Amino acid sequence: MKNDNIQNEIIEEFSMFDDWLDKYDYLISLSESLPMIDASKRNEKHLIEGCQSRVWVASELQDGKVIYTADSDAIITKGIIALLIRVMSGRSPQEIANIDLYFIDEIGLGENLSPTRSNGLRAMVAQMKLDALIYTQQK
Repeated sequence: MKNDNIQNEIIEEFSMFDDWLDKYDYLISLSESLPMIDASKRNEKHLIEGCQSRVWVASELQDGKVIYTADSDAIITKGIIALLIRVMSGRSPQEIANIDLYFIDEIGLGENLSPTRSNGLRAMVAQMKLDALIYTQQK
């Protein structure tokens, strides 16, 4: 097991479920923990390209840490982005730019999503890392 406590917690939580339908239910329940994006940021600038559903992700730098908020019109996508935010938010831009999101494969998320949702997952990760990278340039 790698040494990222948050990712290890997520792996442990998902390991309690044997069936992917139960994991989907859990993923849906995680959507309730999503830090909601401000309504004014639900616009084209924050819309993630390449997602089947509509997903908005905003970030800001607070005390040297990137804080993400998001929303989606699809409940499973809300759960996925809630997981990504849980892992990535509150870290330095450099940490986020270099993070290995091993939990995605460990919990079987990538292989159990439809191809379009998998593409969307990659697009969300790419945009969140890009936002962090931009903050590293603003020193």
